[in-house]
Amino acid sequence: VQLQASGGGSVQAGGSLRLSCAASERILRINAMNWYRQSPGKQRELAAGVGRGGSTNYADAVKGRFTISRDSAKNTMYLEMNNLKPEDTAVYYCNVNAYRHDWTTRDDYWGQGTQVTVSS
Repeated sequence: VQLQASGGGSVQAGGSLRLSCAASERILRINAMNWYRQSPGKQRELAAGVGRGGSTNYADAVKGRFTISRDSAKNTMYLEMNNLKPEDTAVYYCNVNAYRHDWTTRDDYWGQGTQVTVSS
């Protein structure tokens, strides 16, 4: 399974971007779908996630500004980012965590990352 992230770019503070992450095929037994981000010199951190039941969770820094969603029919997940701030500048990675057929072991699938740059 390949994940292809897109939608990054350069915007001014206050602007918006929509990231997409398309899977090459349908992923079964999904546990969670996430967007992580990594700024230079910092560890990768979870920005937003959606669980198997549809519950969402967001990093405190992005709450109220970012929205994660998914379109199962298109095998695609999205991250809508509004009111962007310079501190949102990072490489954004999509991630899918899924169970194997035994419903015990889990695998992580990662996209290649897409750069988001927010200027003040």
